[in-house]
Amino acid sequence: MITKGARGVVLIHGLGRSPLSMRPIERRLAAHGYAVLNLGYPSRSADIPSLAAGIARDIAGWRPGDTMDFVTHSLGGVLIRHAVASGALSVERIHRVVMLGPPNSGSELADRLPRWPVVGPLYRRLTGPAGAQLGTDDQSAPAQLPAVTFDVGVIAGTRSYNPIFSALLGASNDGKVRVDRTPVTGMRDFLEVPYWHPFLMTPTPVHDAILAFLETGRFRHSTLIIATTKDL
Repeated sequence: MITKGARGVVLIHGLGRSPLSMRPIERRLAAHGYAVLNLGYPSRSADIPSLAAGIARDIAGWRPGDTMDFVTHSLGGVLIRHAVASGALSVERIHRVVMLGPPNSGSELADRLPRWPVVGPLYRRLTGPAGAQLGTDDQSAPAQLPAVTFDVGVIAGTRSYNPIFSALLGASNDGKVRVDRTPVTGMRDFLEVPYWHPFLMTPTPVHDAILAFLETGRFRHSTLIIATTKDL
């Protein structure tokens, strides 16, 4: 049930994950008075256009108000951008969006891992059609998307516990996505946090930053985060 006057927030998990991964954010937002839709989708079963269309259909019948906010992890951010660009999701329904570790310019892992003789088949099985579309070249799905026309704040992780992936990425990264590949043209604010990609959804300081952006359109420094913000 939606509390009268509550703002609605849609949570969209990343590739190979489930709504369970977004539960820490769901609990924090619900405790703060938000109506939360923690959306699940079969991330490894289809390509990005199909997944984006499916998400848009799932959201269509959920109307907590005229507009809603979004919090996405990884692939989820690309899916929102694609849904809007394709017209499947009206930009008028979007209030603000916080993207956690989004591969807005792709990831070098999607370029290199599929070509490895042993790792390639495993990568394709674990990531499905969408994983193959997250490379960094001009033909990748992220490269085909336009600048955002809605309020977006991006949070990028800077810590990795996977030295092999970090070496492949070749620059500051969260173990899956380089920091410099997370921004998107048109975003309103950007924040770096010292956390690993799989667990960007867990730390309380990240929750604080999400709430700050949803409520003000800007991130705020937390004494618990060693991070930098950029005014854009």
